[in-house]
Amino acid sequence: MNDLIVLNKPYGVICQFSLHEKHACLKDYVEQPGFYPAGCLDVDSEGLLLLTNNGRLQARIADPKFKQEKTYWAQVEGVPDESKLNVLRRGADLGDFMTRPAKVRVLAGGEADQLWPRRLPVRVRKTVPDFWVEIKITEGKNRQVRRMTAKAGYPCLRLVRVAVGRLNIFELDLASGEWRFAPFQP
Repeated sequence: MNDLIVLNKPYGVICQFSLHEKHACLKDYVEQPGFYPAGCLDVDSEGLLLLTNNGRLQARIADPKFKQEKTYWAQVEGVPDESKLNVLRRGADLGDFMTRPAKVRVLAGGEADQLWPRRLPVRVRKTVPDFWVEIKITEGKNRQVRRMTAKAGYPCLRLVRVAVGRLNIFELDLASGEWRFAPFQP
Protein backbone atom coordinates (compact mmCIF):
# COMPACT_ATOMS: atom_id res chain seq x y z
CA MET A 1 0.00 0.00 0.00
CA ASN A 2 1.34 3.44 -0.94
CA ASP A 3 0.96 5.60 2.18
CA LEU A 4 3.65 8.19 1.44
CA ILE A 5 4.36 10.58 -1.40
CA VAL A 6 7.58 12.60 -1.54
CA LEU A 7 7.38 15.83 -3.52
CA ASN A 8 10.11 18.30 -4.35
CA LYS A 9 7.91 21.35 -3.72
CA PRO A 10 8.88 24.28 -5.92
CA TYR A 11 9.27 27.85 -4.69
CA GLY A 12 5.99 29.76 -4.83
CA VAL A 13 3.69 26.77 -4.26
CA ILE A 14 1.29 26.89 -1.32
CA CYS A 15 0.93 23.73 0.82
CA GLN A 16 -2.77 23.17 0.20
CA PHE A 17 -4.77 21.31 -2.42
CA SER A 18 -7.50 23.93 -2.84
CA LEU A 19 -6.95 26.58 -5.48
CA HIS A 20 -5.37 29.84 -4.37
CA GLU A 21 -5.78 33.21 -6.06
CA LYS A 22 -2.05 34.11 -6.00
CA HIS A 23 -0.07 30.86 -5.80
CA ALA A 24 0.11 27.46 -7.44
CA CYS A 25 -1.13 24.71 -5.11
CA LEU A 26 -0.25 21.06 -4.47
CA LYS A 27 -3.05 19.91 -6.79
CA ASP A 28 -1.07 21.43 -9.67
CA TYR A 29 1.65 18.82 -8.97
CA VAL A 30 0.06 15.81 -7.23
CA GLU A 31 -3.25 14.32 -8.38
CA GLN A 32 -3.72 11.61 -5.75
CA PRO A 33 -7.02 11.76 -3.83
CA GLY A 34 -6.89 11.38 -0.05
CA PHE A 35 -3.29 12.55 0.42
CA TYR A 36 -2.46 15.50 2.68
CA PRO A 37 0.79 17.19 3.74
CA ALA A 38 2.57 15.73 6.76
CA GLY A 39 4.06 19.01 7.91
CA CYS A 40 4.30 22.11 5.79
CA LEU A 41 6.66 24.37 3.87
CA ASP A 42 5.77 28.03 3.48
CA VAL A 43 5.19 29.36 0.00
CA ASP A 44 8.70 30.91 -0.12
CA SER A 45 10.41 27.64 0.85
CA GLU A 46 11.07 24.67 -1.37
CA GLY A 47 12.25 21.10 -1.23
CA LEU A 48 11.14 17.85 0.37
CA LEU A 49 7.46 17.74 1.28
CA LEU A 50 5.85 14.53 2.50
CA LEU A 51 2.18 13.74 1.83
CA THR A 52 0.27 10.81 3.26
CA ASN A 53 -3.16 9.22 3.34
CA ASN A 54 -2.45 7.60 6.73
CA GLY A 55 -3.33 9.62 9.85
CA ARG A 56 -0.96 7.74 12.17
CA LEU A 57 1.91 8.16 9.72
CA GLN A 58 1.08 11.88 9.41
CA ALA A 59 1.37 12.24 13.20
CA ARG A 60 4.61 10.20 13.28
CA ILE A 61 6.16 12.56 10.72
CA ALA A 62 4.81 15.94 11.82
CA ASP A 63 4.27 15.78 15.60
CA PRO A 64 7.26 17.27 17.49
CA LYS A 65 6.91 14.63 20.23
CA PHE A 66 8.37 12.07 17.80
CA LYS A 67 11.42 14.32 17.23
CA GLN A 68 11.61 13.56 13.50
CA GLU A 69 14.74 15.36 12.26
CA LYS A 70 14.27 17.79 9.39
CA THR A 71 17.28 19.12 7.49
CA TYR A 72 17.27 22.53 5.82
CA TRP A 73 19.80 24.34 3.69
CA ALA A 74 19.52 28.10 4.09
CA GLN A 75 21.25 30.72 2.00
CA VAL A 76 21.71 33.63 4.37
CA GLU A 77 23.18 37.13 4.23
CA GLY A 78 26.41 37.73 6.12
CA VAL A 79 29.60 35.83 6.84
CA PRO A 80 29.95 32.77 9.07
CA ASP A 81 30.51 33.71 12.72
CA GLU A 82 30.61 30.99 15.39
CA SER A 83 29.02 33.18 18.07
CA LYS A 84 26.03 33.86 15.78
CA LEU A 85 25.80 30.21 14.70
CA ASN A 86 25.84 29.20 18.37
CA VAL A 87 22.55 31.09 18.83
CA LEU A 88 21.04 28.44 16.56
CA ARG A 89 22.90 25.58 18.21
CA ARG A 90 21.75 26.49 21.72
CA GLY A 91 18.14 27.15 20.78
CA ALA A 92 16.75 30.57 20.00
CA ASP A 93 14.16 32.56 21.92
CA LEU A 94 11.75 33.65 19.19
CA GLY A 95 9.45 35.49 21.57
CA ASP A 96 6.46 33.19 21.31
CA PHE A 97 8.53 30.05 21.93
CA MET A 98 12.06 28.79 22.59
CA THR A 99 13.40 26.49 19.89
CA ARG A 100 15.11 23.24 20.70
CA PRO A 101 18.86 23.22 20.03
CA ALA A 102 19.70 22.72 16.36
CA LYS A 103 22.57 20.96 14.63
CA VAL A 104 24.30 23.55 12.48
CA ARG A 105 27.14 23.48 9.98
CA VAL A 106 28.34 25.83 7.27
CA LEU A 107 28.16 24.13 3.87
CA ALA A 108 31.45 23.66 2.07
CA GLY A 109 32.06 25.76 -1.02
CA GLY A 110 30.15 24.34 -3.97
CA GLU A 111 28.07 21.93 -1.86
CA ALA A 112 24.89 23.91 -2.56
CA ASP A 113 25.60 23.69 -6.31
CA GLN A 114 23.70 20.38 -6.36
CA LEU A 115 20.47 22.33 -5.76
CA TRP A 116 18.21 23.04 -8.72
CA PRO A 117 17.84 26.63 -9.96
CA ARG A 118 14.98 28.48 -8.31
CA ARG A 119 12.14 29.63 -10.58
CA LEU A 120 12.60 33.22 -9.38
CA PRO A 121 16.30 33.74 -8.70
CA VAL A 122 17.44 35.00 -5.31
CA ARG A 123 18.42 38.66 -5.39
CA VAL A 124 22.17 39.02 -5.18
CA ARG A 125 23.75 42.19 -3.82
CA LYS A 126 27.41 42.63 -4.66
CA THR A 127 28.07 44.57 -1.46
CA VAL A 128 26.46 42.01 0.89
CA PRO A 129 28.12 38.60 1.26
CA ASP A 130 26.10 35.42 1.72
CA PHE A 131 26.73 31.78 2.56
CA TRP A 132 24.88 28.48 2.95
CA VAL A 133 24.23 26.83 6.30
CA GLU A 134 22.70 23.45 7.11
CA ILE A 135 20.23 23.45 10.02
CA LYS A 136 18.75 20.28 11.51
CA ILE A 137 15.74 20.64 13.81
CA THR A 138 13.25 18.25 15.40
CA GLU A 139 10.30 20.61 15.46
CA GLY A 140 8.78 22.68 12.71
CA LYS A 141 6.78 25.68 13.82
CA ASN A 142 5.58 28.39 11.44
CA ARG A 143 8.55 29.89 9.55
CA GLN A 144 10.83 28.58 12.31
CA VAL A 145 14.11 28.29 10.39
CA ARG A 146 13.69 31.73 8.82
CA ARG A 147 12.94 33.22 12.24
CA MET A 148 15.92 31.42 13.79
CA THR A 149 18.39 32.67 11.18
CA ALA A 150 17.00 36.21 11.51
CA LYS A 151 17.38 36.02 15.31
CA ALA A 152 21.04 35.04 14.80
CA GLY A 153 21.53 38.07 12.52
CA TYR A 154 21.34 36.17 9.23
CA PRO A 155 18.41 37.18 6.97
CA CYS A 156 17.35 34.14 4.91
CA LEU A 157 17.52 34.49 1.12
CA ARG A 158 16.57 30.92 0.13
CA LEU A 159 15.35 27.99 2.22
CA VAL A 160 15.32 24.38 1.01
CA ARG A 161 14.28 21.33 3.06
CA VAL A 162 16.63 18.59 1.90
CA ALA A 163 15.68 15.76 4.27
CA VAL A 164 13.06 14.44 6.68
CA GLY A 165 14.42 11.57 8.73
CA ARG A 166 16.41 9.40 6.33
CA LEU A 167 14.46 10.54 3.25
CA ASN A 168 16.87 12.78 1.37
CA ILE A 169 15.94 14.85 -1.68
CA PHE A 170 19.26 14.10 -3.41
CA GLU A 171 19.04 10.33 -2.94
CA LEU A 172 15.45 10.43 -4.21
CA ASP A 173 16.71 12.26 -7.32
CA LEU A 174 13.63 14.45 -7.63
CA ALA A 175 13.71 17.56 -9.79
CA SER A 176 11.69 20.55 -8.62
CA GLY A 177 7.99 19.71 -9.02
CA GLU A 178 8.50 15.92 -9.28
CA TRP A 179 7.03 13.36 -6.88
CA ARG A 180 6.93 9.61 -6.25
CA PHE A 181 5.69 7.07 -3.74
CA ALA A 182 8.28 6.11 -1.14
CA PRO A 183 8.53 4.05 2.04
CA PHE A 184 8.71 5.97 5.31
CA GLN A 185 12.16 5.73 6.92
CA PRO A 186 12.23 7.29 10.42
